[in-house]
Amino acid sequence: MSIPAIVWLVVAMITTVAIAAVLIGLVRHVKVLGRALGRFQREVGPLVQEISALGEEAAARSERASVRAKKIESARKR
Repeated sequence: MSIPAIVWLVVAMITTVAIAAVLIGLVRHVKVLGRALGRFQREVGPLVQEISALGEEAAARSERASVRAKKIESARKR
């Protein structure tokens, strides 16, 4: 084998090892991120449900108030 071929082979092997190391690090970070996301959803889930319920209650109150206001307005017109 010639010297340039050996150099290219060494560079290719070093590059392959570097890419493999980056991919291993990426996989580890994806796993960590997945665990953090699961924990976040477990912790925030009850709060989201509570806020959703409060929003529905507020919408129902708003609808009742709107109906009352329309009744009052129609009574005034008579």
